Amino acid sequence: MKKVIQVLKPYFRVKETLAEIEECLEKGWTGMGFKTDLFENEWKKYAGFKYAHFLNSATSGLHLAIKIYKDKYEWDDDTEVITTPLSFVSTNHVIIYENLKPVFADIDNSLCLDSTSVEKSITKKPKAVIYVGIGGNAKNYKEIRAICERYNLVFILDAAHMAGTKWKDTGCQVGLDADCAVFSYQAVKNCPSSDAGMICFQSEDLDNHARRLSWLGIDKTTFDRYTESTYKWKYDVSEMGFKYHGNSIAAAICIVSLRYLDKDNEYRRAMCSLYDNALKYNNNIEIITHSEDIKSSRHLYQIASDKRDGFIERLAEKGIYCGVHYVANHQLFNFKKYKAEVVVANKYSATLVSLPLHIGLIEDDVIYIASEVNSI
Repeated sequence: MKKVIQVLKPYFRVKETLAEIEECLEKGWTGMGFKTDLFENEWKKYAGFKYAHFLNSATSGLHLAIKIYKDKYEWDDDTEVITTPLSFVSTNHVIIYENLKPVFADIDNSLCLDSTSVEKSITKKPKAVIYVGIGGNAKNYKEIRAICERYNLVFILDAAHMAGTKWKDTGCQVGLDADCAVFSYQAVKNCPSSDAGMICFQSEDLDNHARRLSWLGIDKTTFDRYTESTYKWKYDVSEMGFKYHGNSIAAAICIVSLRYLDKDNEYRRAMCSLYDNALKYNNNIEIITHSEDIKSSRHLYQIASDKRDGFIERLAEKGIYCGVHYVANHQLFNFKKYKAEVVVANKYSATLVSLPLHIGLIEDDVIYIASEVNSI
């Protein structure tokens, strides 16, 4: 029977994970609080953030970031947010949720925002930049962070792919200096759960605001009231919020995944090195490289091919299933009305291929995939 190799696949330490979940069931507490509090503390200890709030998804985190900054600085509707077109649509949906306007800057061959294009996009209207560390990369991060400081723009890091991406010189998680960093723990991400995210602000006030907004604007969580001795029913609702908070089952899974994050990322980097060595003499593809000053989480291994669609189909015939990360958002219906002079993003939107990369791969799988790529 033909072996099937998926592009992305979750990997869980089942016995350890079930033991963490069992504690939730025995305690009778599966919602926010308990394991969510524990994981927030573990994440802060691991990554170095002072504040971190566990949510049901990274999309929720990005939306909260945009809304909180809009409220804080009283941005008008149609205020511009400079962003990348090459990302999962939620990165740019959240801008529109708050009646703001995405301004698409171009990328470079790292697939990350190009600093020159970002600076050219700055007029009097932009108030923020969303930087996406696609695949775990951090190219141009420092340059764009400096641009934001120079022009007094809020710097939001979409770190959905970046759990465990660290600077080589300091060993620190990339994003500690962002005004807000948002991580994903969705099932196929590097620190997987069922689905979840984390929002990390620099400010205690903004962290507290995120906690209220993620719990419908309520000023006291159910878990807080459960653990109090009296007045368990008393709370106030000071503003309209959302049901974006995470739960203890997802946090329990994250707690175990975090124990192995560095080890798993090291394995991913090893698989990527195998790909690099096997594909480096293939002149018909372009290998997307990651910044040399980081230890990338390597969420994705991406190449570019001018004959992508037929290429993907032929690999599928061999049981090798690839992905496309991503179709440039400005080409999609929801975003077509927004200006996008993005030559490089258009190029990669038409040519990118994500080859299989996950913890379930073995060395023979990578050699087989690379051989088929070279053959095709």
